[in-house]
Amino acid sequence: MKLKALARASILPLVLLPGMALATSGYFSHGYGVKSMGMAGVGIALPQDGLAAATNPAGTAFVGNRLDLGLTWFRPSRGSEIEGNAFGLNGSYDANDSQNFFIPELGYAQQLSPQLAVGVAVYGNGGMNTNYGTSPFTPLAQGAWIGRGGVDLSQLFISPSLAWKINENHALGVALNLAYQRFKIEGVQPFAWAGYSESPADFSNNGYDSSYGWGIRIGYTGNITPELTLGATWASKTYMTEFDKYRGLFAEQGDFDIPSTFGVGLAWKATNELTIAGDYQRILYSQVAAIGNPIGNLFTGNLFGSNNGPGFGWENANVWKIGAAYAMGDWTLRGGYEYIDQPIPQDQTFLNIYAPGVVKHHLSLGATWRVSKTGELSMQYTHAFKETVNGSNSIPPMLGGGEANLWMYQDSLSVAYGWKF
Repeated sequence: MKLKALARASILPLVLLPGMALATSGYFSHGYGVKSMGMAGVGIALPQDGLAAATNPAGTAFVGNRLDLGLTWFRPSRGSEIEGNAFGLNGSYDANDSQNFFIPELGYAQQLSPQLAVGVAVYGNGGMNTNYGTSPFTPLAQGAWIGRGGVDLSQLFISPSLAWKINENHALGVALNLAYQRFKIEGVQPFAWAGYSESPADFSNNGYDSSYGWGIRIGYTGNITPELTLGATWASKTYMTEFDKYRGLFAEQGDFDIPSTFGVGLAWKATNELTIAGDYQRILYSQVAAIGNPIGNLFTGNLFGSNNGPGFGWENANVWKIGAAYAMGDWTLRGGYEYIDQPIPQDQTFLNIYAPGVVKHHLSLGATWRVSKTGELSMQYTHAFKETVNGSNSIPPMLGGGEANLWMYQDSLSVAYGWKF
């Protein structure tokens, strides 16, 4: 009976996937599970619900038997400005023709024995969306019609997990990350027409394409003292099939793997009511050529789509999170702050007009109401403060020179219900 319910619930994110788009920690989500998100994504050493395995699979051993279903309303505001360009690209561009996105999540954990637990987490790992009413690159078309501009990238993870308690206080965990992503881009045809692509027909305006792949995540959670918990986790690169419709755009003939991450966390139970926790995470964006290669590769003989073709020029990012949870009766109140290094350098802003994931500071608030012995309702709100990156030597001279400036801020609101059994 429980397995049938889990199977039905696992279909929900696939049904709602067309509305998904994330761009908080670069293009990763800032947290997984509404309780974690209410603490700015803290969770490596503080498992709280059935989605613990999305952050650290060892946490599945400490959350009991439960099922959690959640939904996040995500609203990014983003845009760009070009100045000093000799080819007529100058202007301010609003990328908000699409603004409201809905991101579902599911977490399930089952304790098979005092030492062994299994689970599955279904969640949106990351993504990016921009929607310009008219492509900012229209002047490069020299009178030809190219229409709208923007990208839509969504990533879904289904992560079955296994956690083993070494003893009462320490556990190891492993999760298999099964990934699905889809992508489309519009309004960049002039670059293919100018001969900058290895496969011009597979560059822009080809509708959605999908890719599939897998990776692993391993983790450790341990109570060092009764008050202090340590966690550590590592996720491999997720190896994806190519976007064949965009093999002339992404480096390595359409390859778009999902970067590796690693992190450590601490959770301190300061009093019976108050828990303070913090995480450090590193996201290795540069290990994926389509994400990390700089635009300058185009002008050293490497066309779009080639093995060393240009990408978005993102750098590896350090992410710092701190949060607190305070229990009072049937309520638990939460709050947290996250800071991420800027992954987009000032000299790489031009292509990132379509992917302005520049926010750095996040503030979160959350709460859980224990409705009954077996049910609880959780909520969270996060605001990512407006960030602007002004370009510096960002538009190559052969594209008219000048600067591309990016800006973005975001809001998200989530609700989840958890069943204990």
